[in-house]
Amino acid sequence: MPAPVHAVLVTRSSPSAAARIARALAALDAQTRPVDSMSIVVCGDPSPVREAVDASSAMTAVTVSERATFAAAIEAAIDRVPEGSHAWLIDDGSIPEPNALASLTAALERQPSVAVAAPKLVQAADRRRIESFGTTMTRWGRTVDLARSEYDQGQHDHADDVLGADARGMLLSHDVVADLVPDRALSGIDEGLDIGVRARLAGRRLALAPRARVAVWPAHRPTLAHAYASRVARLHRRLAYAHPALVFFQWLLLLPLALWATIVALFAKLPGRVAPEWMAAVTVLVRIPSIARSRSRLRRFRTGSWAQVDPLRLSRAELRAHQHASDDTRTPVRAPLRFFSGGGAWVVLASLVASIGAFIALLTWPAMSGGALLPLRGTVAGLWSDAFYGLRPEGIDQVAPADPFSVIVAILGSAWPAAPSYALVLLWLLAAPLAVLGGWFAATRVADGAAARITLALLWGAAPPLWSALAEGRPAAVILHLLLPWLAYCASAAHRAWTTAGAASLLLAAVLACAPSLGPAALVLWLAALVAAICVWRRGIARIVWIIVPTVAMFFPVAAAHLERGTGWALLAEPGAPVPFAHGDAWSIAAGFVDLSAWPRLLADLGITADGASWVPLLVVPVAVIALVAPATGRTWAAVGALAAAALGSITAVAAVGAGLVFAEGEPVPVWPGSALSLGWLGLALAAAITIDAVRRTAVRRLAGIIAVVAVIVAIAPQVTSLHRGATPLASGEFTTLPAYVAAEATGDREIGTLVVEPLTNGSAEAHVVWGSSETLGGSSVLANSAVTVSSDDEWLAEVAASVISGSAEAITQPLADAGVSFVLLRQSVGSQNTDQRVMALTAQASMDQRAGFVRVGETERGVLWRVDGELTERGGLTGSDTTTAWTVGAIQVAILIAALLLAISTRRTRDEAKLVPRTIGDERKETP
Repeated sequence: MPAPVHAVLVTRSSPSAAARIARALAALDAQTRPVDSMSIVVCGDPSPVREAVDASSAMTAVTVSERATFAAAIEAAIDRVPEGSHAWLIDDGSIPEPNALASLTAALERQPSVAVAAPKLVQAADRRRIESFGTTMTRWGRTVDLARSEYDQGQHDHADDVLGADARGMLLSHDVVADLVPDRALSGIDEGLDIGVRARLAGRRLALAPRARVAVWPAHRPTLAHAYASRVARLHRRLAYAHPALVFFQWLLLLPLALWATIVALFAKLPGRVAPEWMAAVTVLVRIPSIARSRSRLRRFRTGSWAQVDPLRLSRAELRAHQHASDDTRTPVRAPLRFFSGGGAWVVLASLVASIGAFIALLTWPAMSGGALLPLRGTVAGLWSDAFYGLRPEGIDQVAPADPFSVIVAILGSAWPAAPSYALVLLWLLAAPLAVLGGWFAATRVADGAAARITLALLWGAAPPLWSALAEGRPAAVILHLLLPWLAYCASAAHRAWTTAGAASLLLAAVLACAPSLGPAALVLWLAALVAAICVWRRGIARIVWIIVPTVAMFFPVAAAHLERGTGWALLAEPGAPVPFAHGDAWSIAAGFVDLSAWPRLLADLGITADGASWVPLLVVPVAVIALVAPATGRTWAAVGALAAAALGSITAVAAVGAGLVFAEGEPVPVWPGSALSLGWLGLALAAAITIDAVRRTAVRRLAGIIAVVAVIVAIAPQVTSLHRGATPLASGEFTTLPAYVAAEATGDREIGTLVVEPLTNGSAEAHVVWGSSETLGGSSVLANSAVTVSSDDEWLAEVAASVISGSAEAITQPLADAGVSFVLLRQSVGSQNTDQRVMALTAQASMDQRAGFVRVGETERGVLWRVDGELTERGGLTGSDTTTAWTVGAIQVAILIAALLLAISTRRTRDEAKLVPRTIGDERKETP
């Protein structure tokens, strides 16, 4: 005789609970195989359902906590199940069809080995779709649904023996009710899978009943809460199932595994999993009693081994096949890139030839000097030591954060580890073709036609700000110009995918490291994108927010140091060596030119007298006119965004020349406006490409592009020919700015200190201490160059320099030895010296030659050098607190940068998803897959 069935009905108290429980009771009463007895479990206040419970045929009613999971509610009432009765586990959100219980009972009694029968759960809103019908897990415990959100065509009805299923609607055999009660420690996830695993380990099994259909509503749980509960369940099962000898080691690995899972989640472009991963790891870490209870329950019922479970787990190959079967089959809409057939490769090659022609002399240079150029450290380790918080390579014992630009320098130098300074030579030779390459790819975001893409690429490669930076020797501005189009390429599509958002976040940090003066403009554009994500796109908000996170992490230590000292505005200063420069009026800068005097000098070299160069800005008029038409082409938002960037760049450039934020030779040096002009030029070129791409007639498109490009090429002719005419500060350099004797002593970036004293044209002198073989580009510090107050180290340097120059009787050997300074260099100024400088230099030489404790090394190209004789004290290291700060700051920055890098790395899934949207941006109706 079949065993009786006892239903355990779980309901949750709410204003609509009465209607739900009435509907569930009606479905139970309609069963062709009637329920013999019933218990009702109310989660929360029983008042809303009291009337329905009293009117039901329930034997008992149990009240549990409002937050109790389905498993916890079942466990509270499981002892009310009469002995010898099957237990039917159901909730008020489940509507079993009339023959559901009969089918479940038949499946349960079909074979003695069947301990659990599970129904086919279908969606209540559309009963043609399967909600859940069987689950399993991988070798590592990952839960896999065998069928979900598929149309029910009977394709899974043959699957009878599975590892687990959804717990809702399960029918437990009368002899296992007490042993297979759902585990409340699983937080409402994987309860049915755990029941199936425990049954299998006891030599029993779970059977599916395809004819037992139960309509359910999907559980409405926030994404973060669901991810947290899922991870808790998986980690808890891992410890509950582990071999006794491995439980402790599995427990110890919870946090390291959370770190690994974080890396995997970021690489998979699923950053939303990171917080739940760590929350779940900490939760399971402290839930030792729950783990012990689950293991004890498993041990009591278990009779077999895991060999009985393994055949039903998914192997890696089976998992891939299962995922492939459920892959997105939507048709890709992204057109081919056409880099070669569209002419992109050929304009890059042509620009390489032109660049070599302009800088052919660089092919014989071992390094570069002039302008704002300085050597790089001689070793990769030295490059990266300058890029982190710690002892600075200039100064006495200053401990401070490095400029973010030092990281860019370290990356650049690491590209040529044998001679890092030679990387600057390669940068100059490849700047133009790399700019054209970046411009071409940026054009693919706003144009589909080859003419528009080639025009933008050439406009960007021939941009006046780039060639001004190349002619004046400004590495930060050159690198900025190469990065900006890639930032535009990624940031414009950052709301679409985490890959582009991660790449944009890294590029933004790099761009602002090269040109902090663009910070206000970048903030305006970021806020506009955030508003668009919230109000227009209504998606991608987290991705837009993430874009600034690496930038904040990189700049926070420097910002804190500046704000503490009261020089917050210096955050916007140009990194590297401060070098004065000539610049034009505000109107010429707004027109896109740093200095208009280049053309008169070129004409003078050609023997032509020119009164001025006010006509030069007219050469950008064709580009400006074409760009201003862009909003009328139908790509309104893209055009408006490009023109807004152009306006912000021009405004920033005009403001930059009025901001003296750093000092050179005691005088304030304005921010070089060329970096901001690069942003303005990018916006103008993007808008022009939009217009050209919208023109239907091929001849008109080509003519407009040719006119614009030719005009710009004419505008940069003085800079392109400057090296051949000797009209540039660029020169063949060495790997050091100090005498060769000092460089030899400091081989391998040894901490050799050199006091450098240089008479200035205004009758004063500048003194600073350099550690290592040279002053370096990565070692330059805006924090040091922008100081407006005198520190104790400054006073010490002033006293020592005064003693060197004035010839006082005060002994200075011992103070220098105590500071670890090995050499004193009286530097000769480049070019002719005035009377004050010559007098000061002669006095200093005579003074130093007569002092005891100094050994004259001799006169060098860098100046007169003396060595400090005697026992030297080694330079002091970091204190304990400084070391802690350095490691903490470095670890946080590296972790955030690695996270951004993992997000930026493309995967097969992200590449397939990218093909579902067009490459161009601006028409959001086409962007929704």
